[in-house]
Amino acid sequence: MMQYKRILLKLSGESLMGAQGHGIDSGRLNDYAEQITDLVKNGVQVAIVIGGGNIFRGLSGAAAGFDRYKGDQMGMLATVINSLALASALDGMGTRARVMTAIRMEPVGELYAQPKAIDALNNGEVVIVSGGTGNPYFTTDTASALRGIELKADVMLKGTRVDGVYTADPEKDPSATKFDTITFDEIYNKGLKVMDLTATTMCKENNLPVMVFNMDEKGNLLKVMSGDNIGTLVK
Repeated sequence: MMQYKRILLKLSGESLMGAQGHGIDSGRLNDYAEQITDLVKNGVQVAIVIGGGNIFRGLSGAAAGFDRYKGDQMGMLATVINSLALASALDGMGTRARVMTAIRMEPVGELYAQPKAIDALNNGEVVIVSGGTGNPYFTTDTASALRGIELKADVMLKGTRVDGVYTADPEKDPSATKFDTITFDEIYNKGLKVMDLTATTMCKENNLPVMVFNMDEKGNLLKVMSGDNIGTLVK
């Protein structure tokens, strides 16, 4: 029994690197596609926003001397590449997927429009929204919050490399403890790095809960949707 009918799945571009440390690892890509296909077979409507950090990240580019405006545009294009790769993997498994872009770039992808995206979800298609918000200075976390709200998702599932929200970075602090549930206000007050503040505020003000979980462990997406306590619910 699936907990949610319609979800916004936020995927990390960096996780797509897999063990190879750069680009797109085909094994990781196919793992993601299989897990998403399992949800579709269970009647879940799936919209996806994927980052581009495995190819280019605007903030990192700015730190290296790139103009921030241009760097963020490069990052937007990186998300389109990842979205096309995921759509191709889904198509190969017989799962219909549609890539929509926040900036016009037909025939690479269809320009995003909320009514068309909702129609596609209702028709059983996976909708992958790429290009961030279409504007510089906004992260893909903010794009995920925006699309989740627009598409009336029941929850945002934030797939990361860790299995939830901790009191500190568990990769740096072995004494960090995990939260089963936490509020948006607690995240802000404790200074926890779950999402950027814009995304956090948007989710709070529009009552979009966020489930943070480890997407890199195969099978976890279905477990989260089935109600297993393997992540952290932010509400």
